[in-house]
Amino acid sequence: MSAALRFRSLAAIALLLAAAGASAQRTAIYDDPDETRTALHKAQADGKAARERAEKLEADAARVGEAAEKTAREAAALAARIQQSEAGIAAAEARLALIERQKDALRARLARKQKPLVKLTAALQKFSRRPLVLSILRPGSVREVVYLRAMLASALPQVEQRTAALRQEIARGRALEREAQQALASFRASEAELEKRRKALAALETRQRLASRQASGVAAREAERALALAEQARDLDTLLARLDEAGSLRQQLAELPGPIMRPARPADSQVAAPAPAATRTIAAAPAGYQLPVAGRIATGFGAISPGGMPSEGVTLVPRPAAQVVSPAAGRVAFAGAYRGYGRIVIVEHPGGWTSLVTGLVRVDVAVGDKLVAGSPLGIAAPARPTITLELRREGEPVNPLEYLG
Repeated sequence: MSAALRFRSLAAIALLLAAAGASAQRTAIYDDPDETRTALHKAQADGKAARERAEKLEADAARVGEAAEKTAREAAALAARIQQSEAGIAAAEARLALIERQKDALRARLARKQKPLVKLTAALQKFSRRPLVLSILRPGSVREVVYLRAMLASALPQVEQRTAALRQEIARGRALEREAQQALASFRASEAELEKRRKALAALETRQRLASRQASGVAAREAERALALAEQARDLDTLLARLDEAGSLRQQLAELPGPIMRPARPADSQVAAPAPAATRTIAAAPAGYQLPVAGRIATGFGAISPGGMPSEGVTLVPRPAAQVVSPAAGRVAFAGAYRGYGRIVIVEHPGGWTSLVTGLVRVDVAVGDKLVAGSPLGIAAPARPTITLELRREGEPVNPLEYLG
């Protein structure tokens, strides 16, 4: 390789170093690389689980013939697809954060080696552009030129060898930039898919509301009773107890026998002994129980709050405006705002189990709605969202994490 070509290669290395140093920076969303990797793996697992739930619900919806149940399963499938898109966005963000950290480390390493190399290449370029005629006009210049040329002929291979690692790091920087572009494209695709799925769910929920208007009278009366109970209740525990009592009474009424036809000869009729009152038995935990949102656990069951009281549920930190779904199949006993808890949803499950979901900014269900597992309940807050889930068995709080399907 000629000296001029070697000078050009060194100059190119210097330019690439400068370009790597001038690369734009993104703000990392995690404080620790291990935390970022954990978030990436969790987002990938959440996305896989949401996809599997969506595929199962879509298959169930295709098999169901009854219109209302079919629509409910389609809505649950769309909600699972929304959570899948949210998990994809979270994974892309974590991947971008990891790439940015690697780029920051690469820039720091290159910056330490950039300054001396730039000085060297600048001097070599200046020397290479010096015309030979000027060297001849100066006494002793020819001898110096010959000496320097010989010195550079032996020095340049060493320079190239020592800059080989730099060239590899520059190639790594280009690869990181390509990975960042791919992660950004995945992020934007997940965002577009999320918006499309939210619109589809909104349209489906609108059709559900229109189809259920015929039962609006009964639903309105039941919602009024639930609101009245909420106004009378001193706290959330009292409200849950009142709703649990109402659920027990409703079940007992449903189990009563139907009307007995008038006998042909009323005089021959006999009064039968009253049947024993129906009692509600505690069944196994709701099948396929799941968390209402994907996110990290901020407060575990039994954790002591700042007020000194143990937590009766788990508090999750999801993505802003995350889709919130029903943990299991059941019936909506309460849906709306409740003092100090934002908008809440209380779902009665068969067998004496009750789920309480708090922290919603929007509620998409009404009292009396029958839900399948994964039915959309509403949306988390757009800023600093927290969703709390409580699971109760006959009114007693239990750890919901122990019953996840």
